[in-house]
Amino acid sequence: MSAASERGGAARRSGMPVRHAIAQLHWALSPWRLVREQPPYEGPRILIGAPHTSNRDFVLMLGIAWDLRLHVRWLGKRELFRAPFGGIMRALGGIPVDRDDPAGLVDRVVELARSDPRAAIVVTPDGTRRSKGWRSGFYRIALRSGLPVTLGYVDRTTRTTGLGPTMRLTGDVPADMDRIRAFYADKAGILPALRTEPRLADEAGLAARLAAGDE
Repeated sequence: MSAASERGGAARRSGMPVRHAIAQLHWALSPWRLVREQPPYEGPRILIGAPHTSNRDFVLMLGIAWDLRLHVRWLGKRELFRAPFGGIMRALGGIPVDRDDPAGLVDRVVELARSDPRAAIVVTPDGTRRSKGWRSGFYRIALRSGLPVTLGYVDRTTRTTGLGPTMRLTGDVPADMDRIRAFYADKAGILPALRTEPRLADEAGLAARLAAGDE
């Protein structure tokens, strides 16, 4: 573990009681009802945030993570980390993503998982809220890192948000995505009109490339 990782982990642990108290107040006042995972999962993981339809999703994500005392880290495009707010984004667990270096991103996620046994790396695979499908980056990262995937959600219909099941990806992309689609089928997001179907561009092709070691 690097010295920087140790310092970052210590800082997050020291601030966790305060963040947990903030989360408790948030859920006591929020019109949204928090659904906690049953049973709680222990260990590092990839945490999907979907459907991602509003900037308010970020607040709900922090409330979920801080309630569970998770050491949340989230992947965001580099532009979000520019001055003057870059320091705040990093303090809230942000990790700037270099889309030109996907292998480097996987290495960073693996290092996080090894250095922090309660790390939850949040990914929003629908990307921009006007995309037509999900990006496959979360799948590649989870499969190559060996981390399980927890299905986090927001559902305006029931005014609930929280964490669903935690699953291990198998490399059978269509089958794994069918399980994910089944879970999110009745989850509307905050703005249902902007909901994106959990579908990758070429699921069968991705499975073949992964099996051949081309991804």
